[in-house]
Amino acid sequence: MSTISAAAVKELRDKTGAGMMDCKQALTETNGDMEAAIDLLRKKGLSKAAKKSDRVAAQGLIGVISKVKSGAVVEVNSETDFVARNPQFQELVQTITSLAPAANGNLANLLEAKYPGGESTVDHQIKDAIATIGENMALRRTASLSVKEGVVADYVHNKAADGLGKIGVLIALESAGDSDSLMALGRQLAMHIAAANPQVVNVEDLSKDALDRERAIYLEQAKAEPKNAGKSDEILLKAGEGRLQKEFVSQAVLLKQVFVIDGKASVAEILKQAEKTVGAPVKVSAFVRYQLGEGIEKKEEDFAAEVAKSIEAAQK
Repeated sequence: MSTISAAAVKELRDKTGAGMMDCKQALTETNGDMEAAIDLLRKKGLSKAAKKSDRVAAQGLIGVISKVKSGAVVEVNSETDFVARNPQFQELVQTITSLAPAANGNLANLLEAKYPGGESTVDHQIKDAIATIGENMALRRTASLSVKEGVVADYVHNKAADGLGKIGVLIALESAGDSDSLMALGRQLAMHIAAANPQVVNVEDLSKDALDRERAIYLEQAKAEPKNAGKSDEILLKAGEGRLQKEFVSQAVLLKQVFVIDGKASVAEILKQAEKTVGAPVKVSAFVRYQLGEGIEKKEEDFAAEVAKSIEAAQK
């Protein structure tokens, strides 16, 4: 019997997406013949990753973790919500999330991170899960926040398990105040961000191009209103600017938004009020909001055609 090298096992794994031990067993049974091993894995139904890789993975879970002064968020996608409820998939996402702070927002580093309990990486563990569960999966993105003084608070919406859900938020609060009070405030603000979906923290963070584009739209809307017929450009500019602030800036900027839990005060006012409880000024330095599947173009197929395709595949 020929000795099966680790390089051969890795090559077979990369080609098929099957598990490491399955690849080693297949090469052993075929005396190291790569093509025969691929055929054997296909016959056993273990070569699934490659066949699944062209399917759109827009379901899955957002994972969030806070370590007081730092935190991280990840999105791990699956094809169906059914798999997202699978305990094995949830454990996979929780483990990847626990490794995310060390990756510091670098997706490549997180994929190459050593997965606990063995010698495989996160990337290989995902491929193993594809072969085991039988559905395409992907670690799509990750981000992290940290503060020197203060807290990084988190919130998960539509919670599926500890630290897992459909929307995940991190918010970094800089302050010399009481950390417990800061964390309680941060979690409320994170809940607000999940609901209100701001784009930036401060007005200064809005790009000039975005403001100019919106300003031009509101100016044209002001010109088109019958009540503004015959009014000077100066008046129309003021009308457009007023709508820009009310309808765009106040919705896009976190500090300008009305705090959803209070329903009256702005987020900036809530931060000012919180100084008494916290015992020091509080500044929002950054936030991250991940919503599952946002930006993924979902492939739409005719249902009858999809059924016919499934029947055809089953007959092969």
